[in-house]
Amino acid sequence: MAIAKKIHGFMTQASFIRKMFEEGLRLKRQYGAENVFDFSLGNPNLEPPEAVKARIVELATADIPGKHMYMPNAGYPETRAAVAEQVGESHGISLAADQIVMTSGAGGALNVILKTILDPGDEVILPAPFFVEYRFYADNAGGVPRIVPPGEDFALNLDEIRKAVTEKTKAVLINSPNNPTGKVFDEASIRALSAILSEKGREFRREIFLISDEPYREIVYDDLKLPSVMQAYPHSFVASSYSKSLSLPGERIGYIAVNPDMADLDEVMNGLTLCNRILGFVNAPSLMQRAIAGLKGVKVDVETYRKKRDLLCDGLLSVGYRVTRPDGAFYLFPRTPIEDDVRFAEALRRRRILTVPGSGFYGPGHIRIAYCVDDATILGSIEGFGEALKEFR
Repeated sequence: MAIAKKIHGFMTQASFIRKMFEEGLRLKRQYGAENVFDFSLGNPNLEPPEAVKARIVELATADIPGKHMYMPNAGYPETRAAVAEQVGESHGISLAADQIVMTSGAGGALNVILKTILDPGDEVILPAPFFVEYRFYADNAGGVPRIVPPGEDFALNLDEIRKAVTEKTKAVLINSPNNPTGKVFDEASIRALSAILSEKGREFRREIFLISDEPYREIVYDDLKLPSVMQAYPHSFVASSYSKSLSLPGERIGYIAVNPDMADLDEVMNGLTLCNRILGFVNAPSLMQRAIAGLKGVKVDVETYRKKRDLLCDGLLSVGYRVTRPDGAFYLFPRTPIEDDVRFAEALRRRRILTVPGSGFYGPGHIRIAYCVDDATILGSIEGFGEALKEFR
């Protein structure tokens, strides 16, 4: 075998998301893009705001000495300061520039955090359903993922999390607004989780970290307010990016924010900076760092995504689905009419509707529908969704 056995195994378990996305490309070539309804990938269909485009053009044409050279591994000081101000305001805390590390997207941020805190064999608790690559990120750092089932309506299952915490637990990784459900974990749940981790940390005489993956934090609906993990728990990290809030997924610009009350803060920051380098990222992209430093308060039009959410939900309700409108992000995670979600996704695929089986997120019996698509795709798919539902009734 040419490749490592572990990687060969991972390839067989790899994300349904990319498989369905690639199938969508094949079908579009065969039938024409207008006849394929591709909800497979969380790829924002909104263009970046005009302020983003103007800022990039300004920087690209400006005569800035050393514009494309290396910078400190943690990022430009002025960018870190701007991000600290933004995150501090969002979380209602005071953050300094030296509590920020700029990264290559939120995925890079998570890998840097886990590499910094995990010893081989340490466990990372993953409340299901979750973005499947979290498992691989934990393994990258020698960690062992420990999956816990969700509570009702995909809330945090606090009883199961409590049972899962052992002397080997080093971190709990949550994602809110959640991919694939769109669920926002409320403040009571975050504070209850924090209390469990504090209690268990004292019991096992070790710090248990809470990592909050928040690339969708700016995409919430109906005036919902998101709680802050940083206010709730001192041993917390926030990993985020501008992939969704500014529609820049291909630019790979993100950050880590570290709770200023974390124990051994200086050592943690030094570890994060080192791992940002030795994982091969070295530093976040220079031009994008300069760009976001001047874009405070800028984000995509969230109302557009809310309208798409309602258009999809109303359409599915009209043909017999039961749906719960998501709190945020741009995903719907309805239950399938049969337990075999892969089989149901295949029935949709035959109608040129591409969704992702919930099993790919450890949420079997559901499908994920990414509604960050044009309205015509949503409207054109409803009849096919209805036909697939009837096939199993």
